[in-house]
Amino acid sequence: MPLALLALAVVAFGIGTTEFVSMGLLPQIADGVGVSVPQAGNIVSAYALGVVLGAPLLTGLGARIPHKKLLLWLTGLFVIGNTASAFAPGFGTLFAARVLAGLPHGALFGVGAVVASRLVAPERAARAVSTMFLGLTVANIVGVPAGTALGQALGWRAAYLAVAGIGLVALAALVKLVPHQPRGEGAGIGRELRAMGNRHVAIMLATAVVGFGGCFAVYSYLVPMLTEVTGMAESSTTFVLALYGVGMTLGTLVAGPLTDRAPRPTLYGGLIILAMTLAAFYFAIHVLATALLCVLLIGAVGSLITTPVQMLLMAKADEAPTMAAASNHSAFNLANAGGAWLGGLVISAGWGWTAPALVGTALAVGGLALALVAGRMDGGVSLRGRTKVVASGLATATREPAEARD
Repeated sequence: MPLALLALAVVAFGIGTTEFVSMGLLPQIADGVGVSVPQAGNIVSAYALGVVLGAPLLTGLGARIPHKKLLLWLTGLFVIGNTASAFAPGFGTLFAARVLAGLPHGALFGVGAVVASRLVAPERAARAVSTMFLGLTVANIVGVPAGTALGQALGWRAAYLAVAGIGLVALAALVKLVPHQPRGEGAGIGRELRAMGNRHVAIMLATAVVGFGGCFAVYSYLVPMLTEVTGMAESSTTFVLALYGVGMTLGTLVAGPLTDRAPRPTLYGGLIILAMTLAAFYFAIHVLATALLCVLLIGAVGSLITTPVQMLLMAKADEAPTMAAASNHSAFNLANAGGAWLGGLVISAGWGWTAPALVGTALAVGGLALALVAGRMDGGVSLRGRTKVVASGLATATREPAEARD
């Protein structure tokens, strides 16, 4: 494994930590800036807003910048955003700082995925990308609980400072370990936008929004579902969230090899299993053991389908994959917001705490339908063939690994 992948995983670890650490510190943040807890919760939306806006914007602005240099600029912006969050004097400035911290999120993952895919031979590209994504899943197991504990012990500002410190470590690792990757002739925002106009790319992004919305319809209400229906003690909910994170890690570990062998069957199979697991969760939630098994599986399968979606997007965007890869993370955040909204809608309608599982099932089936439509339209990526990521500005994707290993 190229050491550069470790640097990219550290970046992903920092992103995953800052994205979710605020949720566990909302009471402290509310006290610190003088607002109610529900109002403080808007900083979570502020970060998501930054992700949605920043992915296409920063990727477009950086379309002519060599990938390594762009990674450094984006990581620097990540450090600035989290440092600004730590020193924000009031709610308004904190809201703005969280938008700023979210801006580089999608672009970092998009550029990082393209860089990772070029560090290895084409037949191992998905494994390289999933290695980067491991940083995100480990953040859910280690980074978020540690950041929450730090914030509760030393104050919420300390948590954001710690995340900024992770960003500085990532910055140093990128400088030292990631090789230069030229953009090539013709690189620019026009090429990236033309790639985004590809209908295959549009349908895959829709697949991400709808399919992943199924996960978030349940994940957003996982704690109250388990406490209200299963009867789990509130003190045990940290274990449940960690279990979900373990599932995510397991899913990411198997996603790379499976996607390298057969990207579309991996996506189809993942969405089918996700729909079945969410449907089973509707009934299994009443028994602790089966409920926990479903939580593990939802985390695993939800994470499993991340890699094939990312690789298929990059393949269909052809010679300008960066903006498509970055926009995938805007799609994830739309899935987060949409899934949570629909899950809350059925709860508010009086359907009960188990109803989000049915919403999630319907969304997973919808995502599968969109994926099948994309497969029928697809003339470039074989159902059984390996994903082919065409490196921007290069004649083939096989030239980069040799350079990267020198």
